[in-house]
Amino acid sequence: MIAISGLSGNEIFCLRQQGMYPGDLVIGNSVFSLGIIGGIASGLKTIVGGEVSEVTSIIHEGRQKAYARMLAEAEKHGGIGITGVNNELVQQVGNVEFLSIGSCVHQDQEKAEKLEFSTSADGQELYCQIDAGFAPKKFVFGNVAYSIGLGGGILGSLKSLKRGEIKEFSSIFNQTRHLALKRIQAEAQNAGANAVVGIQTSIIPFAAMQEMVMIGTASYHPALTSGFSHSPITSDLTNQEMWNLINLGYMPLKLVLGVSVYSLGFVGGITSAFKSFVRGEINELTTLIYEAREQAIAHIATDARNSGADQVVGIKTYVYQLGSGIIEFMAIGTAIKKLPGVSTHSTNLIPQAIISDRDTFINTAEGTTLTKLNQTSKT
Repeated sequence: MIAISGLSGNEIFCLRQQGMYPGDLVIGNSVFSLGIIGGIASGLKTIVGGEVSEVTSIIHEGRQKAYARMLAEAEKHGGIGITGVNNELVQQVGNVEFLSIGSCVHQDQEKAEKLEFSTSADGQELYCQIDAGFAPKKFVFGNVAYSIGLGGGILGSLKSLKRGEIKEFSSIFNQTRHLALKRIQAEAQNAGANAVVGIQTSIIPFAAMQEMVMIGTASYHPALTSGFSHSPITSDLTNQEMWNLINLGYMPLKLVLGVSVYSLGFVGGITSAFKSFVRGEINELTTLIYEAREQAIAHIATDARNSGADQVVGIKTYVYQLGSGIIEFMAIGTAIKKLPGVSTHSTNLIPQAIISDRDTFINTAEGTTLTKLNQTSKT
């Protein structure tokens, strides 16, 4: 029977090096009414910044149902694992569809009695994970739905009269964003893993709120001490980047992120309005925005020091407009440390693991009725 696979030629080549063969594309979905979520969003909870736990729970349930149905389909196909697992939100008219898609892989030509793993990594990334010593266990995610609250409304307008950091909102956003990280770690721990690798973070607009979701692969690495079974390492390095660092003897320890919420105040309002009539740099704004970025990065440095890391790599910075002259700066990266006994199985990474596949289907049609929400907001 012919296999209908979503794997590319490069992925198939990489998986064959690990003794795996392509299987069928598998799909799971669940459709929820936006009416329920919209009712909660319009309630009192949205006037306070931070997590809206009822909405977090509903989204988590929808994501889990879609994932479970995909697993059931994979087991019918007799796969040993599922690669390239995603977990998307697709908005329809009045509804939202939770959608999980992946590709089965097989150890041999026979059907497996049990599904052994699922992973967010595609075939190329999975090769890198396994060659770096990680045994994949389970696709995991952590999410948090939150409202900006009055930071974008009345309180934001009042706070914007004064320039500088709004510590109350920095604290709220730091706590909220770290919830997603704690939850993905908890899922990994429950799966018997000591690591979550290849984490991808998305911030998604959702029913007058936002959802921050982290997806990755819960894995086990024998070089990690027993303590990491209770607090798994986390990394948002690409799997190829991680392979290179492990080849040099470094192990990722922790995904670190820092948030700083600043008001541009009169500097962002009256002062900049007058300055806009004059050509040249607005020094006040330059200084303020630089200070906000530095503050976010300082949070990362503190987090990394507390984890015992040697350095932080792959830092990315993002800026979000929260309204009323309020801006959130977020910095995210991975803390790493050189550990004894850490190395890759192969000396060199095969070319097929790093070749980027080129799209051969280009759709420029407009007016689609379905909109993917998994788009990271960044500038």
